Order: sequence, then C-alpha cells, then structure tokens
Amino acid sequence: MKKLLAVFIFCCAPFYANAQTGYEITIDLKNCNDSLAYLTFYRFDKTLIKDTCTTIKNGRIVFKGKEKLDKGIYSLVSQQKTILFDFFIDDDTQKLELKSEMGANLNKDLTAVNSVKQNDFFKYLKFLGEQNRSFFEYKQKTVLATKNDSLDLAKKQKELEQSIVDYEENFIAQNKGSYIADVINLKMEKGLKNVPNASNGRPDSIAVYQYYKDNFWRNVDFKNDAMMRNPFLFSKLKTYFDKVIVTHPDTVCVEIDKLLLKTKPESLMYKLLLAHFTYTYETSKIMGFDKVFVHLSDNYFKTGKANGIYDDADVVQRIIKRADKMKPLLIGAKAIDLSMIRAEDFPKFKAMGFETAKNSEEMTQVFYKNANEVNKMFVKLSEVKADYTILVFWDVDCGHCQKEIPVLVKAYNELLEEKKNVKVYSVYTLHEGEKYLKYIADNKLPFINLYDGAHYNNVIEKYDVYSTPVIYVLDKNKIIRAKRIEAGNVKTIIKAIETENLKL
Repeated sequence: MKKLLAVFIFCCAPFYANAQTGYEITIDLKNCNDSLAYLTFYRFDKTLIKDTCTTIKNGRIVFKGKEKLDKGIYSLVSQQKTILFDFFIDDDTQKLELKSEMGANLNKDLTAVNSVKQNDFFKYLKFLGEQNRSFFEYKQKTVLATKNDSLDLAKKQKELEQSIVDYEENFIAQNKGSYIADVINLKMEKGLKNVPNASNGRPDSIAVYQYYKDNFWRNVDFKNDAMMRNPFLFSKLKTYFDKVIVTHPDTVCVEIDKLLLKTKPESLMYKLLLAHFTYTYETSKIMGFDKVFVHLSDNYFKTGKANGIYDDADVVQRIIKRADKMKPLLIGAKAIDLSMIRAEDFPKFKAMGFETAKNSEEMTQVFYKNANEVNKMFVKLSEVKADYTILVFWDVDCGHCQKEIPVLVKAYNELLEEKKNVKVYSVYTLHEGEKYLKYIADNKLPFINLYDGAHYNNVIEKYDVYSTPVIYVLDKNKIIRAKRIEAGNVKTIIKAIETENLKL
C-alpha cells in the first residue's frame, strides 16, 4: 500500500507542478460582437500588449500562455483599442474567470467567478465611480451664487475625498500583504489627519506639507518591479518631482539619488527610473535643470551604473558626451572665454584672406601670416568691464533672431536709461560680413558687434548653439546667471539677480 501511495504521489507531482505554470484568463462578455481582443498591461508610462485573442466565440475571450504573467494591473482592450476594464494579476490569479455584459453596465456587472480578492478590487473601482458620479451630479445642481455655496461645495468635495481615503485604508487593512493592497497604497494620498495649529492659531500648513512629503512614498516597495506595472507610479512620480519637493536642481539631484537607492541595482525598476530622469532633465525647459542631467551622467553613466539601460550601448557614451558639453555652461559656472573680432574689421580680415581660405590648412597659414595684427584685434569676453554682460549668439537671416534682436535692443537701452552698467557681447555666428555690417547700420545696433573672424573660437561647439538666438546673462565676474532666455526677460532677470545680491 505504501509503495502504491508513493507511486501515486510521484505520478501526480509533475501534473501538480504543471498545473501551477502558465496563465489562462477567461472572460465571458455577453453581447460582445468583437472578433478580436487584447490583453494589455501598464508599465511605468506605457501600456503594452501582452496577448491577443483572435477566436472570440459568443463573447467568450480566452488569453492563455505557458509562462506565468508578471504581477500587475492588466486591461481588457476591445477590437477598437478601447480599454473596457482593468483587473489585477498576482500569483493567485493566474487562472482567472471573469464575466460581464457589454454596454452601460459593463463595469457594474463585472464579476470574478473564482477570486474573492478580484471581486473586492472590482467593488473598490465601483465605489470610486459612484463617489465621483455623486459629486459630479451635486456640482451640476449647485449654483455658486454666494460664498457659502462655494464653501458647501468644498465641504462636499472634502467629504468625498475622506470617504475614499477611509475605504482605501480599510481595503489595505483587509488585504494586507497582497499585491493589490500595495497598488492601492501607492495610489493613496497620505495626508495629516489631526492638523495642529501654528503660532498664529491657524492650521499649521508647514506641518501638513512636511507630513505629506515625508509620507509620500510610505510602504512603497521600489525593490519590487511589480510596482511599476500599474497606472499610478508614473503620475505619482511626476507629482512628487513637479509639485511636492522644492523646485531646485540641487534638491532634485538629492531626491533622485534617494529614490534610486530604494531600488535593486540593475532591476527593471532602476533602469526605467534612471532612463526617465535622464530624458526628463536633458530635455527640461526649466532654466538650470540641465545640472540634474550632468549629475546623472557623472554619477551613474560615467561610473558604469547605467550599463544595460539601453539596448544600444553607444547611447551611454552619447549621453556622457552631451553632458560633458553642457557642464561648462551650467548656471553658476564661469563663462568660457571668447576672442572675437569686431564686425567693423571684417574688410581687413577679408583682405587678409580669411574669407577665401578653402580649408583648415589654408586658414592656419593665413592666421600665422597675420598673427601679430590679428592678436591686437581680438575682443575678449573676459575683458569686457560691466556689472552685467549679455552674451547673445545670433544670425542675421534667422527669423526668430529678427524678432528677438530688436527686443534686446529695447531692453538694453532701457537698462542704460536706468543707469545699469550693462554691455551686450553680440556674436554673429556666420561669416557673411557685408550682410552683418548692413544689418548693424540699418538697425543702429548699439552692441559690441562681433564675429569669429579668425575662425578661432568654434562658438557653435563651445556654447552649444544648436539654434539661434541664444542669450546668456553674465555677472561682473562673468559667472553665468541665466541662459537660453527670451530677450524680453533680460530686464526681469537682471532685477532678480540684484534682489538676490541684496539678500546676501
């Protein structure tokens, strides 16, 4: 008997192991006329297709695979590529049966045949829908005629938000340790409940903010890659970096480092976060935030901590090269010196042969032949004496420059009227001297008008002038205080620098 039992267990073991592998999602959807459906999942900022069902019969949709599905929030997507509903997958829901009916009651009738936790999640989604619908209807009926009407609406909204928080806290408590509880925790806004009063007797807004910031990522496990397979992480990340922390590049660098330390090195979570931060701050439109990009290059890409993030290994080297170019141009860096030639000296340089030299070798010969005279004609950026130097790179034929340069002239003249010690180091990026001189004369350009007559500076590369105009504001020590600004903002920025200096 014992021998037979042992054989029975041995024979059943492979069957049992096999039963635990793979996935099978069966969805009975009444009145579904589609012949095709997709199984998709969220991953950070994207929605990706995991499986496709091409054999829908009588509304029965089956997704099946030999490998287990990763934990995450998944969606049933129609033939028209519309998300019909979401559900979660974890270790206990690899074999899942769902049912509902196409139409207005799709989400209301949505039921899991074989998962209590899945039904709890569906109830939660229905609760959110009911609360939002209730508030919308209340708002539609409310006429905001008086201050009290607005206060009542705000009170109603606060009650709705609190009811959601209470529901979510209860859901997490009842499903503690489950994947879906971790997702709801990620989504939750964690606010201070018993707000103390400040010294003025009013609610302490600083305490509220500090609690919100300190608890923003409470119980979020960044070592678990499944935490990026939902629709909440990416938006929550943007909220944190755009609205919660201080908007300053140094603060952002610290917060990024802290967040990446919470992840497993070389995990998918780590790679996606680092790639996201790198792209975000390389392309940031906020002045000064390229410092974050340089920080990432120095601390992650140059140290080998970014290896494997991109399929193309050359991308890492391109990022390092780009950051190295930007590093000398950061806010707070001393401006790279330039030695330029006055526009009025263009005829002399043309006569020397600089404009007709066919290659770099001929250019070098012309330079050394006339070196003594040329060296006397250089106007160095570092030698311009002014409290503020406006450094502008532009092109006569550039449409945007034709709009911005007159604005800069106006701002410059107004600054002089205000007795500001300011000068404009104006660099024409091309070599069509006659055209440049004509523009200066026609527009009475009151700047230090220069160009790279000796082909000595390579300003395009040095100052990363990939489009024109590019405007920098330098202080009296030639420290970069502002960069890539609109001409109309020059006066405002100089005023801000002066205000900042008064505080020091």
